[in-house]
Formats: sequence, C-alpha cells, structure tokens
Amino acid sequence: MLRRLSPVQPDSFEFSPANLEWAQAQMTKYPEGRQQSAIIPVLWRAQEQEGWLSRPAIEYCASLLGMPYIRALEVATFYFMFQLQPVGSVANIQICGTTTCMICGAEALAEVCKRKIAPTPHTVSADGKFSWEEVECLGACSNAPMAQIGKDFYEDLTPEKLEQLIDAMSAGQVPLPGPQNGRFSSEPLGGLTSLTEVTGHDLNASATLARDIGETLKKIDGTEVPILTKWLRPVQEPVETKAPANDPQPSANASPDATGVTKQEAQAASAAQPASKAEPEAAKEIEKKTQPDSAADGAAKSEGGDKE
Repeated sequence: MLRRLSPVQPDSFEFSPANLEWAQAQMTKYPEGRQQSAIIPVLWRAQEQEGWLSRPAIEYCASLLGMPYIRALEVATFYFMFQLQPVGSVANIQICGTTTCMICGAEALAEVCKRKIAPTPHTVSADGKFSWEEVECLGACSNAPMAQIGKDFYEDLTPEKLEQLIDAMSAGQVPLPGPQNGRFSSEPLGGLTSLTEVTGHDLNASATLARDIGETLKKIDGTEVPILTKWLRPVQEPVETKAPANDPQPSANASPDATGVTKQEAQAASAAQPASKAEPEAAKEIEKKTQPDSAADGAAKSEGGDKE
C-alpha cells in the first residue's frame, strides 16, 4: 500500500522540554555516531505529542539525530504504526482485516466505522473525536474479530459491541480492554478441555497463594480471578518396595543405616573397591620367591666362568 503524507501540514514542530530530554536520553543508548538508530522511538514520541506524524515533525526528528530527511521519511512511511494523517482526538480505531478476523466478521466492524465515524478510512469524524483504518494482522487470531484502540486490544467484537465502545469513549469513558464476550483471555469459548489438572501439584493451593499475595486479573464482566503462580515441578510419588514372598520381614542387611545405605549395598561397594593395603605386600613376597637372588645368581655365573 502506498503511504503518502497528508496534504494538510502544520507550519512547524518541536518537542516539548520533557520530550526533548527523553529523546536525548534515547540517543545515549547508542555508540557515538550511531544516534540515528533511535529514529523509531523518537518518531513514536513525536507522534504521541502531536497525535500523528507531520512533515515538520519528521524533519525535526531527522535534524535532531543528524540524518538526512529522506531516511527518516522512509522509516515513517514503512511502518503502519506511524499515522501520516490527522487522527481523532479521542481515538483512532484500527480494525484488523486479515484472514481470521475477516472470516469472523471484520467487514461488519468496518461498516460500523463507516457509519459512525466517516465513510472512508483515515478521515476524522465530524466532531473531531474519532478516525478509523483497516490494518494487517494484530496477532489476536483466537479472539477474532478484534480492533486496536490506542495501545489496547478489544477482542471478540460484534457490531453491537463496537458501537457501544465508540459511544462510551465519546462520553469520556474508558471501556475495559480484552475479550468483550465474557471469556477469560484466550480460553476456549466452551471451557477448558485439556490441562485441567496436573499430577503431583495442588492447583487449589496455588490459587490460594495467588489470592494471598493479591495477584488477580479483572475480567470484562467485572469479576476478578486469581493469577496462578508459576508451575512447580510435579512431586514424585514415593515408590513402595515389597519384600520377597519367602522373606516377609526385611533382613538386617537390607535395613538402611543413617546414611540411607544398606549393608548389602555397602558389601557390594567394597567388593568393587581396589585391593587393600595388605594385598600389595603379599604380591611383593610372591615376587621375591619367584625371582632368583641377584647376589647368588651373580656368584653362579662367575663360578661357571672359572671352570671354563
């Protein structure tokens, strides 16, 4: 899709003192001479200040980072998160129109936006409060259809639910984001069918711990549910050892000592150990008996030589 700058542009742009300080802090995260690497967060902060990215804002950010205007313009026109036209003062509604959401009714949501906001996308409503557009996949396929409003996801929408959201925001309210059909997160609509219990782990105890430390999540219907703590390693069930049929009572050798080692195991370990100190001494005695005395052997050799 070709993205162009709005034909209507303000005369100038500059950061507020607080935003300028923030942008300069972002620049220090990169090596000297690489400040242009901060272009995305700096452009994003300019959009948050102005509501959209104007040409003066893009050029201001480029000058701040010491980079050519065209390089900053390339970034701003490439990423769809940057708004190149004015948006509504209350909200810009982004309808996901990719496959899953389209199948589940995204086109009906777009019709609501055409009727309640403006007939065409990227157009501000008559009261100046809202604008809308269709975007690519926002990553909430299991909760389709959905829309992103500001930084929040509103999922499991119907045309009626979207109309209610727009009316509530127009009245100054902030509807609770998340699924709009009462389900928790991305759980199946029909309830859990797997991972309902874990062997060796007390889910009730985990839920109690979560409530005790105050970790809860508010659902769209206003109720709160505890957030389970991290999964613990399942407890290994103790293995029962049965005595042989002909020896109903365990023998003394099979009873473990204070270290948990039985006498049978100790005997087997000692048999596998190297020979004791006495064994090398015995080997030396045998070696002496099998080898001739070196002095006597020498005398025999000299005596034989005299006879010759």
